[in-house]
Amino acid sequence: MRILLPAFGTAAVLLTLAAATAQAKLPPVSDETKAKATEAAARSAWSDKVGAYKLCLVTDKIVARYHATAGATPAATPPAAPGCADPGPFVMTETPKPLEASGAHSPPATAVGAPSSKATEAEIKGGIKK
Repeated sequence: MRILLPAFGTAAVLLTLAAATAQAKLPPVSDETKAKATEAAARSAWSDKVGAYKLCLVTDKIVARYHATAGATPAATPPAAPGCADPGPFVMTETPKPLEASGAHSPPATAVGAPSSKATEAEIKGGIKK
């Protein structure tokens, strides 16, 4: 029993040190890393669109070959599927900044007058409409 007690104490200390290390905070993510992650996500989405486009083209070829070899009549031919949309080349688009980051919540200059007047909407527009 005396042998197990020190071994248990050592294991407890090691477990405590491991838990303290696991709770350490990571440094904040840099803007460059965020930009790379955004670009990787955009490339992945574009790649998915390209894959769907290529699948659509192959499906159209298979359907055309089937109808050509089967001698399908116009009445037996199903309606045409919508055309395949080519996603085009990859273009990285800039994402707009959130309003808080762009400074849109505060006016560019100090206001010199009241934001409203006592005039009614009819007076502003030039008279009462009938």
